Amino acid sequence: MISAVRGTRDILPDQVERWRRVEEVARRVCSRYGYYELRTPIIEREELFSKGTGESTDIVQKEMYAFDDKGGQRVTLRPEATPSIVRAFVEHSLEQSLSVAKLFTLGPMFRYERPQKGRYRQFHQLNVEVFGVAEASLDAEVMEMACTLVGELGIDESELVINSVGCPDCRPVFSEALLNALGGDLSKLCGDCQRRAKTNPLRIFDCKVEADQSTIDRLPHSTDYLCDACRGHFEAVQRHLRLYDQPFRLSHRLVRGLDYYTRTTFELLSSKLGAQNALLGGGRYDGLVKRLGGPDRPGIGFAAGLERLVLALPDVNDQMVPDVFVAAIGSLAQDAVFVLARALRAGGLRTLVDYEARSAKAQMKRANRAGVSHVVILGDDELAAGEVTVKTMATGEQCKVARDKIVDVLLSAS
Repeated sequence: MISAVRGTRDILPDQVERWRRVEEVARRVCSRYGYYELRTPIIEREELFSKGTGESTDIVQKEMYAFDDKGGQRVTLRPEATPSIVRAFVEHSLEQSLSVAKLFTLGPMFRYERPQKGRYRQFHQLNVEVFGVAEASLDAEVMEMACTLVGELGIDESELVINSVGCPDCRPVFSEALLNALGGDLSKLCGDCQRRAKTNPLRIFDCKVEADQSTIDRLPHSTDYLCDACRGHFEAVQRHLRLYDQPFRLSHRLVRGLDYYTRTTFELLSSKLGAQNALLGGGRYDGLVKRLGGPDRPGIGFAAGLERLVLALPDVNDQMVPDVFVAAIGSLAQDAVFVLARALRAGGLRTLVDYEARSAKAQMKRANRAGVSHVVILGDDELAAGEVTVKTMATGEQCKVARDKIVDVLLSAS
């Protein structure tokens, strides 16, 4: 047997309906907030992510599936969607063709990392991005939208956590204060923290090594080093969240793992996911569009892991169950049953039919196992009379129905 590649998995029929529910709610919520769907390739030039995601990130340094294609070009399977969306925004001049540059995507991403619950090497994300608006009111709306999405999925006990990491003007001051506060303790931290101290000191807050936590908890907070503009922006974000009556919690440790974030960062956490408790996360990235060759436009967005959302969904019996089983009894009905099944499907009914001319008892057994609500029986007598027999499985009751009325009768009964 050839098994799936480690870190990938099949989404089997008993899970697909949960995935469809997440995707349908995501599209519905995005549409209500004025977002346009975009679909980008899963393969991009490697430089898109080294420039966009950041050379110092674990994604670029350790996790990308990057290789030379047959033309000698360096390409990668996309590890995240934001740089791809920015590329498409710039390449196709979407700010000229869209009334508002609000975009969303749904699709697979690829990172070579240790597989664990809710995290795979091929995983799936909803990405929501807005370009061209710098106001704090948009930050609050994006976060409120994320909370609405999770609420409409029926996921309760979620918590919005926010922070500000400043801008290129005030962040270097904080980074210097961070390193000064660490002092000789830096050499006691893990290797990743020591590397991050040289490339992006804020990412020390991402450390998950238990022995390092007491040292990291004593470090200064980014919000204490914000410039006047960033402080005013962050205060306005909080004021707008309060206008929405949207609860939130401040966390100085929330810096996010990507180099391009500026000012607002946020996550939505769920107690249902255990240690890996983030349902979604994002923030503002005002310099990214320019860095990738576009105009100087601000941006903000978030990514939601579909695997995480599916895990956190409440348990609902949403398996696809056929509506009708069509049973053929007798030799003359064997062909007519397929025509009848076609008419039922055209009427919108999920219909199963027997292909093997089995006995009535065997067909009824299969119908019961499929969980259908009704069985339509077409025998030689019914065929001659222009009618069918309809059996309601819950009660066992049977009645005769004219063949040209069967779709209406079954739809009214469903």
